[in-house]
Amino acid sequence: GEEALNLIAHSAAQAAARLQAFRLAYGAGGRDPSIKPEDVHETFGELIAGDGKVKQDWNPRGDLGFAERPVGFCKMLMAGLMLAQECLPRGGTIKVEAAGDNKTHLIAEGTDAHPRAQVEEAMARTLSPDNLDPRLVHPYALSLLAESYGFTFSIAEKGNGRVVLELRKN
Repeated sequence: GEEALNLIAHSAAQAAARLQAFRLAYGAGGRDPSIKPEDVHETFGELIAGDGKVKQDWNPRGDLGFAERPVGFCKMLMAGLMLAQECLPRGGTIKVEAAGDNKTHLIAEGTDAHPRAQVEEAMARTLSPDNLDPRLVHPYALSLLAESYGFTFSIAEKGNGRVVLELRKN
């Protein structure tokens, strides 16, 4: 009885966190200029709290590469964090830091960190939409969303337990 209720409560909390993360990344509310990196940090923290394998180690009030936060930045940040999480099959740490003017790096570090097969092709949209499977929809949609806000998202580095996603304002 009690164990079943705990499992249901845990599952409901995970579903709510996932829904909130996707709303922020892909919903209309993510365009709201009142959404701040602090909100993204909190939402992503709730998303990764469920399994405890992934940690985030970044300051949402610190320098993230933009003197003024462009429209859509927090949407891109949330979606990018979810993609970085997918690069950590055995867990690890995700950092966010400035990488120069108008550029942010999302760094996923951990044992066997790597992007899934064909993620780079999905992000570059060199895969036909007909060839997308459910695990490739997120990087493909992220690329389209980034373009619509004047950003590009790419994998800047991979290997040696590290994947660096680069968010750049065009």
